[in-house]
Amino acid sequence: MFDLIIKNANLPDGRSAIDIACKDGRIAAVEMAITAEAGEIIDADNRLVSPPFVDPHFHMDATLSLGNPRMNVSGTLLEGIALWGELKPLQSVEEIVERALRYCDLAVAMGLGAIRSHVDTCDDELKGVQALLQVRDQVKDYIDLQLVAFPQDGVLRDPTAMANTVKALDMGVDVVGGIPHFERTMADGAESVRLLCEIAAERGLMVDMHCDESDDPHSRHIETLAYHTQRLGLQGRVAGSHLTSMHSMDNYYVSKLIPLMVEAGVNAIPNPLINIMLQGRHDTYPKRRGQTRVRELRDAGITVGFGSDCVMDPWYSMGTADMLDVAFMGLHVGQLSSRDDMAWCFDAVTENSARIMGLDGYGLDVGRAANMVLLQAQDKIEAVRLRAHRLAVIRHGKVIAQNPPIRTDLSLPGRPEALDPAAYAPKAGGA
Repeated sequence: MFDLIIKNANLPDGRSAIDIACKDGRIAAVEMAITAEAGEIIDADNRLVSPPFVDPHFHMDATLSLGNPRMNVSGTLLEGIALWGELKPLQSVEEIVERALRYCDLAVAMGLGAIRSHVDTCDDELKGVQALLQVRDQVKDYIDLQLVAFPQDGVLRDPTAMANTVKALDMGVDVVGGIPHFERTMADGAESVRLLCEIAAERGLMVDMHCDESDDPHSRHIETLAYHTQRLGLQGRVAGSHLTSMHSMDNYYVSKLIPLMVEAGVNAIPNPLINIMLQGRHDTYPKRRGQTRVRELRDAGITVGFGSDCVMDPWYSMGTADMLDVAFMGLHVGQLSSRDDMAWCFDAVTENSARIMGLDGYGLDVGRAANMVLLQAQDKIEAVRLRAHRLAVIRHGKVIAQNPPIRTDLSLPGRPEALDPAAYAPKAGGA
């Protein structure tokens, strides 16, 4: 007797007509035609069942704050940072908690099972840290929330940021963050990387730095991050987020840089929605896309996971917590148009990002946590193309969110009466 069986599922690895049985919050069987009884049975009807979506880069302390205390008129990164500086002294811990919990509700509805959120430590009251530690505890049964101590104004540039960042880690924040390109000089930026990586090494923590979120091809702090990663034995525990300056670097330098990242085991987290919106703002035409060199990083063997970064906050006035929107934008901006490329974009918001976050028990193998999403799509490519509707979200073997299938009823002479958005799958063997 199982708690739940999902029947006739298509899996991300290409298997079809598979049944998934869950017991005591774990996946107990993954095979064809399970005949055992279960407390609940869901017929996937040859639709895709995936592990939960994973967002490896977000700012939950700022989310859903759009318009408070004013709008970002220029739409630039720097005005967003200035606006966030205006908001921080005005908001309370309770307001941050309330917004974050509302966002987590939205995230669950969209099939998000894990989020890595940066939390600003350039606030002597550490209101954001207090708030998100509360939220992490409140949502732990349905979202894995990982927190990054993030000195938004520069750990050396802000006079109390270093002490506050250490205090945040002492309070239980999980990951060491930084923003070297926002320090006063390139030298200070490099020094901040050294200091923060040494703190992570001493404490046995992971590192995730906003790195080179700039159109300046001479912003090269990712090189320094790779160096200290290797020097301190942090391989596999470090991520560089954004890396947008790499889009503007000359090819010769990048031919040196990417192998250094591979050698150091540094992961990469582009944020397609935000990168395409904020970068190239000083360009007329031609105008740079801004997203980092996703294809080259991936092809070199670097783990690349797409993050969403922002939803309705000082930097980005849109967003729906939909990681398939993120994958869709990353596909287009990166010109990742082959069938393998498009399928990989789905991996960039699921298994790749889970690997970067170091999530235990992630995936659809027997013994893993029974966390999954049923999508109104037949495969990974169709899921990205449609930004597929979430039919069911399952956590520890229990349905925690569900929706009826989407269809359009037509009244056209001689045409079908109902249209499924997934009705136009390519023929087998198509390009």
